[in-house]
Amino acid sequence: MGKLEYNSARPSIEVDDSTLAHLKIVIGTKLRRQESFMMTWLPEESTSAGRLTIWMHPSIPLVFEFDEAKLPTIDPERVQRMMEHLNARGELVLDQLM
Repeated sequence: MGKLEYNSARPSIEVDDSTLAHLKIVIGTKLRRQESFMMTWLPEESTSAGRLTIWMHPSIPLVFEFDEAKLPTIDPERVQRMMEHLNARGELVLDQLM
């Protein structure tokens, strides 16, 4: 289980390494283009009862921490679906991508 750390103000978001590798491409692409967006997920039940949303912006520190040293295989179709979903809604919803 990898981790996505954003702004270091909250606990990391735990995401499986395969999804994290795909997120790295999608988020990196959007932020490299200076395109901000929202990202939403369901946190672990022990930390919060509701859904969390953050505003992803190029100026805010972001760390991708993989559990395994070897990166998972990237599925270009999955990346494309994630980008299409994000571009259509302006929001990346993690629990719909897993």
